[in-house]
Amino acid sequence: MKLTPLSDFQPIAGAALADRIEATRSWPKTTLFGLPLVLAKREEIARHIMARAGIQEKSVINFVNAHCINQQASDPEYRDVLLNSSLLLPDGVGMEIAAGLASTRLAENLNGTDLFPAICREAQEEGVGIFLLGGLPGVADATAAWAVTNYPELRIAGTNSGFFGADTEAALIERINRSRAGILLVGFGVPLQEKWIARNRHRLNVPVLMGVGGLFDYYSSRIPRAPKFIRACKSEWMWRLAMEPRRMAKRYIVGNALFLARAALEGLKARRIVSRANSAGKRLIDILGAATAITLLLPILLATALAIRLEDKGPVLFRQTRIGKDGAPFDMIKFRSMYIDAEARRDALLSQSERDGTCFKMRDDPRITRSGRFIRRFSIDELPQLFNVLSGAMSLVGPRPALISEVSTYRGSHWKRLAGKPGITCTWQVRGRADIPFERQAIMDRAYLKRANLWIDLVLLLCTPGAVISGRGAY
Repeated sequence: MKLTPLSDFQPIAGAALADRIEATRSWPKTTLFGLPLVLAKREEIARHIMARAGIQEKSVINFVNAHCINQQASDPEYRDVLLNSSLLLPDGVGMEIAAGLASTRLAENLNGTDLFPAICREAQEEGVGIFLLGGLPGVADATAAWAVTNYPELRIAGTNSGFFGADTEAALIERINRSRAGILLVGFGVPLQEKWIARNRHRLNVPVLMGVGGLFDYYSSRIPRAPKFIRACKSEWMWRLAMEPRRMAKRYIVGNALFLARAALEGLKARRIVSRANSAGKRLIDILGAATAITLLLPILLATALAIRLEDKGPVLFRQTRIGKDGAPFDMIKFRSMYIDAEARRDALLSQSERDGTCFKMRDDPRITRSGRFIRRFSIDELPQLFNVLSGAMSLVGPRPALISEVSTYRGSHWKRLAGKPGITCTWQVRGRADIPFERQAIMDRAYLKRANLWIDLVLLLCTPGAVISGRGAY
Protein backbone atom coordinates (compact mmCIF):
# COMPACT_ATOMS: atom_id res chain seq x y z
CA MET A 1 0.00 0.00 0.00
CA LYS A 2 1.33 3.43 -0.94
CA LEU A 3 0.75 6.36 1.39
CA THR A 4 0.57 9.78 -0.23
CA PRO A 5 3.58 11.88 0.91
CA LEU A 6 2.54 14.70 3.21
CA SER A 7 4.48 17.13 1.01
CA ASP A 8 2.09 16.37 -1.86
CA PHE A 9 -0.96 17.22 0.22
CA GLN A 10 -2.40 20.69 -0.09
CA PRO A 11 -4.87 21.42 2.71
CA ILE A 12 -8.14 23.05 1.82
CA ALA A 13 -7.41 26.77 1.97
CA GLY A 14 -10.91 27.93 2.82
CA ALA A 15 -14.02 25.88 2.32
CA ALA A 16 -16.47 26.91 -0.36
CA LEU A 17 -19.70 28.58 0.71
CA ALA A 18 -21.59 25.41 -0.28
CA ASP A 19 -19.47 23.37 2.14
CA ARG A 20 -20.15 25.80 4.96
CA ILE A 21 -23.86 25.67 4.30
CA GLU A 22 -23.80 21.86 4.12
CA ALA A 23 -21.69 21.49 7.28
CA THR A 24 -24.15 23.56 9.29
CA ARG A 25 -27.19 21.75 7.92
CA SER A 26 -29.71 20.69 10.54
CA TRP A 27 -30.91 17.14 9.96
CA PRO A 28 -34.38 15.88 10.86
CA LYS A 29 -34.17 13.36 13.69
CA THR A 30 -36.27 10.74 15.38
CA THR A 31 -35.81 9.77 19.02
CA LEU A 32 -35.48 6.10 19.94
CA PHE A 33 -34.42 4.90 23.38
CA GLY A 34 -33.90 8.57 24.26
CA LEU A 35 -31.26 9.00 21.53
CA PRO A 36 -31.67 11.45 18.60
CA LEU A 37 -31.06 9.51 15.38
CA VAL A 38 -30.42 11.26 12.09
CA LEU A 39 -32.89 10.77 9.24
CA ALA A 40 -30.83 10.92 6.05
CA LYS A 41 -29.80 9.00 2.95
CA ARG A 42 -26.37 7.39 2.76
CA GLU A 43 -25.01 9.66 0.02
CA GLU A 44 -26.37 12.74 1.77
CA ILE A 45 -24.69 11.96 5.07
CA ALA A 46 -21.39 11.13 3.32
CA ARG A 47 -21.38 14.58 1.71
CA HIS A 48 -22.29 16.16 5.03
CA ILE A 49 -19.41 14.42 6.83
CA MET A 50 -17.01 15.59 4.14
CA ALA A 51 -18.27 19.16 4.43
CA ARG A 52 -17.61 19.09 8.18
CA ALA A 53 -14.08 17.86 7.52
CA GLY A 54 -13.59 20.47 4.81
CA ILE A 55 -14.33 23.44 7.06
CA GLN A 56 -12.53 21.87 10.04
CA GLU A 57 -15.79 21.48 11.98
CA LYS A 58 -15.02 19.57 15.20
CA SER A 59 -17.39 16.61 15.07
CA VAL A 60 -17.86 13.22 16.71
CA ILE A 61 -20.09 10.88 14.72
CA ASN A 62 -21.21 7.56 16.17
CA PHE A 63 -23.42 4.68 15.05
CA VAL A 64 -26.24 3.16 17.09
CA ASN A 65 -27.32 -0.45 16.61
CA ALA A 66 -29.03 -3.10 18.73
CA HIS A 67 -25.79 -3.97 20.53
CA CYS A 68 -25.21 -0.29 21.32
CA ILE A 69 -28.68 0.00 22.85
CA ASN A 70 -28.02 -2.98 25.11
CA GLN A 71 -24.65 -1.56 26.15
CA GLN A 72 -25.86 1.95 26.93
CA ALA A 73 -28.69 0.60 29.09
CA SER A 74 -26.14 -0.62 31.65
CA ASP A 75 -23.29 1.82 31.00
CA PRO A 76 -24.14 5.45 31.93
CA GLU A 77 -20.74 6.72 30.76
CA TYR A 78 -21.25 5.24 27.30
CA ARG A 79 -24.79 6.66 27.12
CA ASP A 80 -23.47 10.13 27.98
CA VAL A 81 -20.89 9.79 25.20
CA LEU A 82 -23.63 8.93 22.71
CA LEU A 83 -25.80 11.83 23.84
CA ASN A 84 -22.88 14.23 23.41
CA SER A 85 -22.15 13.07 19.85
CA SER A 86 -22.49 15.57 17.00
CA LEU A 87 -24.49 13.02 15.00
CA LEU A 88 -25.92 9.59 15.79
CA LEU A 89 -26.51 7.35 12.78
CA PRO A 90 -28.99 4.41 12.91
CA ASP A 91 -27.26 1.13 12.13
CA GLY A 92 -28.86 -2.20 11.35
CA VAL A 93 -32.18 -3.94 11.02
CA GLY A 94 -32.68 -3.84 14.79
CA MET A 95 -33.11 -0.07 14.73
CA GLU A 96 -35.56 -0.41 11.84
CA ILE A 97 -37.61 -2.86 13.92
CA ALA A 98 -37.52 -0.54 16.93
CA ALA A 99 -38.62 2.40 14.76
CA GLY A 100 -41.53 0.36 13.39
CA LEU A 101 -42.67 -0.62 16.87
CA ALA A 102 -42.54 3.04 17.88
CA SER A 103 -44.66 4.06 14.85
CA THR A 104 -41.85 6.00 13.22
CA ARG A 105 -39.51 5.37 10.29
CA LEU A 106 -35.82 5.75 9.54
CA ALA A 107 -34.79 7.31 6.24
CA GLU A 108 -32.13 4.68 5.62
CA ASN A 109 -29.91 2.15 7.36
CA LEU A 110 -26.72 4.20 7.81
CA ASN A 111 -24.44 1.40 8.99
CA GLY A 112 -20.73 2.10 8.74
CA THR A 113 -19.93 -0.83 6.47
CA ASP A 114 -22.20 0.46 3.69
CA LEU A 115 -21.30 4.08 4.37
CA PHE A 116 -17.52 3.56 4.07
CA PRO A 117 -17.35 3.44 0.23
CA ALA A 118 -19.41 6.64 0.00
CA ILE A 119 -17.05 8.34 2.46
CA CYS A 120 -14.02 7.18 0.45
CA ARG A 121 -15.54 8.48 -2.77
CA GLU A 122 -16.36 11.89 -1.29
CA ALA A 123 -12.95 12.12 0.39
CA GLN A 124 -11.23 11.38 -2.91
CA GLU A 125 -13.16 14.13 -4.65
CA GLU A 126 -12.56 16.67 -1.89
CA GLY A 127 -8.95 15.78 -1.17
CA VAL A 128 -9.66 14.92 2.47
CA GLY A 129 -7.30 12.45 4.14
CA ILE A 130 -8.51 9.48 6.18
CA PHE A 131 -6.63 7.86 9.07
CA LEU A 132 -7.58 4.25 9.96
CA LEU A 133 -7.09 3.22 13.59
CA GLY A 134 -8.09 -0.19 14.93
CA GLY A 135 -8.30 -3.91 14.29
CA LEU A 136 -5.67 -6.60 14.57
CA PRO A 137 -2.15 -5.87 13.27
CA GLY A 138 -2.31 -5.53 9.48
CA VAL A 139 -6.10 -5.19 9.30
CA ALA A 140 -6.13 -1.37 8.98
CA ASP A 141 -3.37 -1.63 6.33
CA ALA A 142 -5.41 -4.13 4.33
CA THR A 143 -8.48 -1.90 4.58
CA ALA A 144 -6.43 1.04 3.32
CA ALA A 145 -5.22 -1.10 0.42
CA TRP A 146 -8.83 -1.89 -0.53
CA ALA A 147 -9.72 1.79 -0.36
CA VAL A 148 -6.91 3.05 -2.61
CA THR A 149 -7.50 0.20 -5.05
CA ASN A 150 -11.10 1.26 -5.50
CA TYR A 151 -10.48 4.99 -5.12
CA PRO A 152 -6.97 5.61 -6.52
CA GLU A 153 -6.85 9.33 -5.71
CA LEU A 154 -7.91 8.83 -2.08
CA ARG A 155 -5.35 10.05 0.43
CA ILE A 156 -4.80 7.56 3.26
CA ALA A 157 -3.23 9.77 5.91
CA GLY A 158 -2.08 6.79 7.99
CA THR A 159 -2.97 3.51 9.65
CA ASN A 160 -2.44 1.85 13.01
CA SER A 161 -3.74 -1.30 14.65
CA GLY A 162 -5.90 -1.13 17.74
CA PHE A 163 -3.17 -2.71 19.83
CA PHE A 164 -1.09 -0.06 21.56
CA GLY A 165 -0.28 0.68 25.17
CA ALA A 166 -0.79 3.72 27.36
CA ASP A 167 2.93 4.43 27.05
CA THR A 168 2.67 4.82 23.27
CA GLU A 169 -0.73 6.52 23.09
CA ALA A 170 0.68 10.06 23.20
CA ALA A 171 3.07 9.29 20.34
CA LEU A 172 0.21 7.76 18.33
CA ILE A 173 -1.96 10.84 18.80
CA GLU A 174 0.94 13.05 17.75
CA ARG A 175 1.36 10.96 14.59
CA ILE A 176 -2.36 11.25 13.83
CA ASN A 177 -2.19 15.02 14.25
CA ARG A 178 0.89 15.29 12.00
CA SER A 179 -0.93 13.34 9.30
CA ARG A 180 -3.35 16.25 8.84
CA ALA A 181 -6.19 13.80 8.28
CA GLY A 182 -9.67 15.23 7.92
CA ILE A 183 -11.37 12.07 9.19
CA LEU A 184 -10.25 9.54 11.81
CA LEU A 185 -12.02 6.17 11.74
CA VAL A 186 -11.63 4.30 15.05
CA GLY A 187 -12.43 0.58 15.07
CA PHE A 188 -12.03 -0.72 18.63
CA GLY A 189 -15.56 -2.02 19.07
CA VAL A 190 -18.40 -0.71 21.25
CA PRO A 191 -18.06 0.99 23.72
CA LEU A 192 -14.23 1.19 23.82
CA GLN A 193 -13.96 3.26 20.65
CA GLU A 194 -16.56 5.85 21.70
CA LYS A 195 -15.01 6.25 25.14
CA TRP A 196 -11.50 6.52 23.66
CA ILE A 197 -12.66 9.24 21.27
CA ALA A 198 -14.40 11.16 24.07
CA ARG A 199 -11.36 10.87 26.33
CA ASN A 200 -8.90 12.05 23.69
CA ARG A 201 -11.01 14.49 21.67
CA HIS A 202 -9.23 17.52 23.13
CA ARG A 203 -5.84 16.12 22.07
CA LEU A 204 -6.79 15.24 18.49
CA ASN A 205 -6.65 17.90 15.77
CA VAL A 206 -8.63 15.80 13.29
CA PRO A 207 -11.97 17.53 12.53
CA VAL A 208 -14.18 14.46 12.20
CA LEU A 209 -13.90 11.41 14.46
CA MET A 210 -16.01 8.30 13.89
CA GLY A 211 -16.33 5.02 15.80
CA VAL A 212 -16.75 2.31 13.18
CA GLY A 213 -16.68 -1.00 15.08
CA GLY A 214 -15.69 -4.02 12.98
CA LEU A 215 -15.69 -2.19 9.65
CA PHE A 216 -11.98 -2.89 9.02
CA ASP A 217 -12.49 -6.63 9.42
CA TYR A 218 -14.79 -6.70 6.37
CA TYR A 219 -12.79 -4.51 4.02
CA SER A 220 -9.52 -6.24 4.94
CA SER A 221 -11.23 -9.59 4.12
CA ARG A 222 -10.35 -10.91 7.57
CA ILE A 223 -14.03 -11.75 7.88
CA PRO A 224 -16.02 -12.22 4.66
CA ARG A 225 -19.15 -10.11 4.46
CA ALA A 226 -22.52 -11.73 3.94
CA PRO A 227 -23.60 -12.28 0.32
CA LYS A 228 -25.89 -9.59 -1.09
CA PHE A 229 -29.01 -11.77 -0.99
CA ILE A 230 -28.52 -12.33 2.76
CA ARG A 231 -28.06 -8.59 3.29
CA ALA A 232 -31.18 -7.98 1.19
CA CYS A 233 -33.09 -10.26 3.56
CA LYS A 234 -31.73 -8.17 6.46
CA SER A 235 -30.14 -11.23 8.00
CA GLU A 236 -26.49 -10.18 8.02
CA TRP A 237 -26.35 -10.74 11.77
CA MET A 238 -26.97 -14.45 11.15
CA TRP A 239 -23.98 -14.52 8.80
CA ARG A 240 -21.76 -12.85 11.39
CA LEU A 241 -22.91 -15.37 13.98
CA ALA A 242 -22.05 -18.21 11.59
CA MET A 243 -18.60 -16.70 10.91
CA GLU A 244 -17.71 -16.19 14.59
CA PRO A 245 -20.08 -18.34 16.67
CA ARG A 246 -18.08 -18.32 19.88
CA ARG A 247 -17.46 -14.57 19.94
CA MET A 248 -20.87 -13.49 18.69
CA ALA A 249 -23.20 -15.99 20.40
CA LYS A 250 -23.88 -13.84 23.46
CA ARG A 251 -24.24 -10.66 21.42
CA TYR A 252 -26.68 -12.04 18.87
CA ILE A 253 -28.60 -14.80 20.64
CA VAL A 254 -28.96 -13.32 24.12
CA GLY A 255 -28.44 -9.72 23.01
CA ASN A 256 -31.05 -9.79 20.25
CA ALA A 257 -33.71 -11.19 22.58
CA LEU A 258 -32.89 -8.51 25.13
CA PHE A 259 -32.97 -5.79 22.48
CA LEU A 260 -36.33 -6.92 21.12
CA ALA A 261 -37.77 -6.73 24.63
CA ARG A 262 -36.39 -3.20 24.97
CA ALA A 263 -37.68 -2.28 21.52
CA ALA A 264 -41.16 -3.55 22.40
CA LEU A 265 -41.18 -1.47 25.60
CA GLU A 266 -39.92 1.54 23.66
CA GLY A 267 -42.76 1.04 21.19
CA LEU A 268 -45.31 0.92 23.98
CA LYS A 269 -43.91 4.12 25.44
CA ALA A 270 -43.93 5.86 22.06
CA ARG A 271 -47.56 4.87 21.53
CA ARG A 272 -48.26 6.11 25.08
CA ILE A 273 -49.67 2.70 25.98
CA VAL A 274 -47.45 2.50 29.07
CA SER A 275 -48.44 6.02 30.08
CA ARG A 276 -52.13 5.30 29.62
CA ALA A 277 -51.88 2.02 31.50
CA ASN A 278 -49.99 3.79 34.29
CA SER A 279 -52.67 6.51 34.49
CA ALA A 280 -55.45 3.95 34.55
CA GLY A 281 -53.68 1.92 37.22
CA LYS A 282 -53.04 5.02 39.31
CA ARG A 283 -56.70 6.01 39.17
CA LEU A 284 -57.79 2.49 40.11
CA ILE A 285 -55.44 2.50 43.11
CA ASP A 286 -56.72 5.95 44.11
CA ILE A 287 -60.34 4.80 44.11
CA LEU A 288 -59.75 1.50 45.89
CA GLY A 289 -57.23 2.99 48.32
CA ALA A 290 -59.37 6.01 49.25
CA ALA A 291 -62.55 3.96 49.65
CA THR A 292 -60.77 1.36 51.80
CA ALA A 293 -59.08 4.04 53.94
CA ILE A 294 -62.37 5.87 54.55
CA THR A 295 -64.04 2.62 55.63
CA LEU A 296 -61.21 1.61 57.99
CA LEU A 297 -60.71 5.11 59.42
CA LEU A 298 -64.38 5.94 59.85
CA PRO A 299 -64.23 5.80 63.72
CA ILE A 300 -61.29 8.25 63.69
CA LEU A 301 -63.09 10.52 61.24
CA LEU A 302 -66.21 10.64 63.42
CA ALA A 303 -64.24 11.16 66.66
CA THR A 304 -62.24 13.99 65.10
CA ALA A 305 -65.38 15.70 63.81
CA LEU A 306 -66.95 15.50 67.27
CA ALA A 307 -63.84 16.94 69.00
CA ILE A 308 -63.65 19.90 66.62
CA ARG A 309 -67.36 20.63 67.02
CA LEU A 310 -67.28 20.49 70.81
CA GLU A 311 -64.24 22.80 71.13
CA ASP A 312 -65.67 26.01 69.62
CA LYS A 313 -68.99 25.06 68.02
CA GLY A 314 -67.54 25.95 64.59
CA PRO A 315 -67.69 23.96 61.33
CA VAL A 316 -65.93 20.61 61.25
CA LEU A 317 -64.54 20.94 57.75
CA PHE A 318 -62.44 23.68 56.22
CA ARG A 319 -62.74 24.33 52.49
CA GLN A 320 -60.04 26.17 50.65
CA THR A 321 -59.38 26.83 46.96
CA ARG A 322 -56.17 25.14 45.88
CA ILE A 323 -54.41 24.90 42.54
CA GLY A 324 -54.44 21.47 40.92
CA LYS A 325 -53.14 19.88 37.75
CA ASP A 326 -52.28 22.32 34.96
CA GLY A 327 -53.27 25.25 37.17
CA ALA A 328 -56.94 24.26 37.53
CA PRO A 329 -58.46 25.43 40.86
CA PHE A 330 -60.49 23.08 43.07
CA ASP A 331 -61.96 23.08 46.59
CA MET A 332 -59.79 21.02 48.94
CA ILE A 333 -61.33 19.88 52.22
CA LYS A 334 -59.58 19.33 55.55
CA PHE A 335 -60.60 18.97 59.15
CA ARG A 336 -60.57 22.48 60.59
CA SER A 337 -57.51 22.84 62.82
CA MET A 338 -57.61 26.64 63.27
CA TYR A 339 -59.95 29.16 64.79
CA ILE A 340 -62.72 30.43 62.55
CA ASP A 341 -61.01 33.81 62.00
CA ALA A 342 -57.64 32.26 61.05
CA GLU A 343 -57.57 33.56 57.49
CA ALA A 344 -58.28 37.12 58.63
CA ARG A 345 -55.34 36.94 61.07
CA ARG A 346 -52.87 35.47 58.53
CA ASP A 347 -51.59 38.74 57.08
CA ALA A 348 -50.59 40.01 60.52
CA LEU A 349 -48.43 36.91 61.05
CA LEU A 350 -46.65 36.76 57.68
CA SER A 351 -43.51 38.42 59.04
CA GLN A 352 -43.17 35.60 61.59
CA SER A 353 -43.19 32.81 59.01
CA GLU A 354 -40.45 30.21 59.59
CA ARG A 355 -40.34 29.33 55.90
CA ASP A 356 -39.34 31.31 52.82
CA GLY A 357 -41.75 33.68 51.13
CA THR A 358 -43.51 31.02 49.04
CA CYS A 359 -45.11 29.06 51.88
CA PHE A 360 -46.29 30.36 55.28
CA LYS A 361 -45.50 28.11 58.26
CA MET A 362 -45.14 28.69 62.03
CA ARG A 363 -44.36 26.07 64.63
CA ASP A 364 -46.39 27.91 67.30
CA ASP A 365 -49.09 29.43 65.14
CA PRO A 366 -51.54 31.12 67.57
CA ARG A 367 -54.44 30.45 65.19
CA ILE A 368 -54.32 26.68 65.79
CA THR A 369 -56.87 25.19 68.20
CA ARG A 370 -56.06 22.62 70.90
CA SER A 371 -57.65 19.79 68.93
CA GLY A 372 -56.00 21.21 65.83
CA ARG A 373 -52.51 20.74 67.26
CA PHE A 374 -53.20 17.07 67.89
CA ILE A 375 -54.72 16.29 64.51
CA ARG A 376 -51.94 18.20 62.73
CA ARG A 377 -49.28 16.29 64.66
CA PHE A 378 -50.60 13.03 63.23
CA SER A 379 -51.85 14.46 59.89
CA ILE A 380 -55.43 13.54 60.77
CA ASP A 381 -56.52 16.92 59.42
CA GLU A 382 -55.61 15.71 55.92
CA LEU A 383 -57.90 12.66 55.98
CA PRO A 384 -60.97 14.35 54.42
CA GLN A 385 -58.88 14.78 51.29
CA LEU A 386 -59.63 11.11 50.66
CA PHE A 387 -62.97 12.41 49.36
CA ASN A 388 -61.08 14.76 47.01
CA VAL A 389 -59.28 11.67 45.77
CA LEU A 390 -62.57 9.86 45.12
CA SER A 391 -63.86 12.87 43.18
CA GLY A 392 -60.76 12.84 40.97
CA ALA A 393 -59.46 16.29 41.96
CA MET A 394 -56.56 14.72 43.86
CA SER A 395 -54.54 11.51 43.96
CA LEU A 396 -53.15 9.53 46.87
CA VAL A 397 -49.63 10.43 45.71
CA GLY A 398 -48.58 13.66 44.02
CA PRO A 399 -47.25 17.16 44.73
CA ARG A 400 -49.13 18.82 47.57
CA PRO A 401 -51.83 21.21 46.27
CA ALA A 402 -50.67 24.82 46.38
CA LEU A 403 -52.48 27.91 47.62
CA ILE A 404 -53.38 30.61 45.11
CA SER A 405 -51.18 33.04 47.04
CA GLU A 406 -48.25 30.62 46.81
CA VAL A 407 -48.66 30.06 43.07
CA SER A 408 -48.60 33.81 42.48
CA THR A 409 -44.99 33.83 43.72
CA TYR A 410 -43.83 30.96 41.46
CA ARG A 411 -40.88 31.68 39.22
CA GLY A 412 -39.08 29.70 36.53
CA SER A 413 -39.37 25.94 36.93
CA HIS A 414 -41.65 26.18 39.99
CA TRP A 415 -44.60 25.93 37.58
CA LYS A 416 -43.59 22.42 36.58
CA ARG A 417 -44.82 21.06 39.91
CA LEU A 418 -48.35 21.79 38.64
CA ALA A 419 -47.94 19.34 35.75
CA GLY A 420 -49.46 16.45 37.71
CA LYS A 421 -52.51 15.81 39.85
CA PRO A 422 -51.90 16.94 43.47
CA GLY A 423 -51.69 14.28 46.16
CA ILE A 424 -52.20 13.61 49.86
CA THR A 425 -48.62 12.41 50.24
CA CYS A 426 -45.49 13.02 48.19
CA THR A 427 -41.73 12.61 48.25
CA TRP A 428 -40.96 15.51 50.58
CA GLN A 429 -43.90 14.66 52.83
CA VAL A 430 -42.22 11.39 53.80
CA ARG A 431 -38.76 12.99 54.11
CA GLY A 432 -39.37 15.89 56.46
CA ARG A 433 -42.52 17.76 55.47
CA ALA A 434 -42.33 21.42 56.54
CA ASP A 435 -38.67 21.09 57.54
CA ILE A 436 -37.77 20.96 53.83
CA PRO A 437 -37.41 24.40 52.17
CA PHE A 438 -39.78 25.19 49.32
CA GLU A 439 -37.06 25.23 46.66
CA ARG A 440 -36.09 21.69 47.63
CA GLN A 441 -39.76 20.65 47.71
CA ALA A 442 -40.23 21.96 44.17
CA ILE A 443 -37.19 20.02 42.94
CA MET A 444 -38.46 16.82 44.55
CA ASP A 445 -41.93 17.31 43.07
CA ARG A 446 -40.53 17.83 39.57
CA ALA A 447 -38.33 14.74 39.93
CA TYR A 448 -41.36 12.68 41.01
CA LEU A 449 -43.47 13.85 38.07
CA LYS A 450 -40.67 13.10 35.62
CA ARG A 451 -40.33 9.45 36.66
CA ALA A 452 -43.69 8.72 38.28
CA ASN A 453 -44.96 5.15 38.09
CA LEU A 454 -47.04 2.78 40.17
CA TRP A 455 -44.01 1.29 41.93
CA ILE A 456 -42.83 4.71 43.15
CA ASP A 457 -46.37 5.50 44.33
CA LEU A 458 -46.51 2.24 46.28
CA VAL A 459 -43.17 2.95 47.97
CA LEU A 460 -44.28 6.45 49.00
CA LEU A 461 -47.59 5.14 50.34
CA LEU A 462 -45.77 2.53 52.43
CA CYS A 463 -43.38 5.17 53.79
CA THR A 464 -46.14 7.61 54.73
CA PRO A 465 -47.31 5.96 58.01
CA GLY A 466 -43.77 6.00 59.36
CA ALA A 467 -43.37 9.66 58.45
CA VAL A 468 -46.66 10.49 60.20
CA ILE A 469 -45.69 8.65 63.39
CA SER A 470 -42.25 10.32 63.51
CA GLY A 471 -43.88 13.74 63.42
CA ARG A 472 -40.91 15.33 61.68
CA GLY A 473 -41.90 18.64 60.13
CA ALA A 474 -45.52 18.33 61.27
CA TYR A 475 -46.63 21.86 62.15
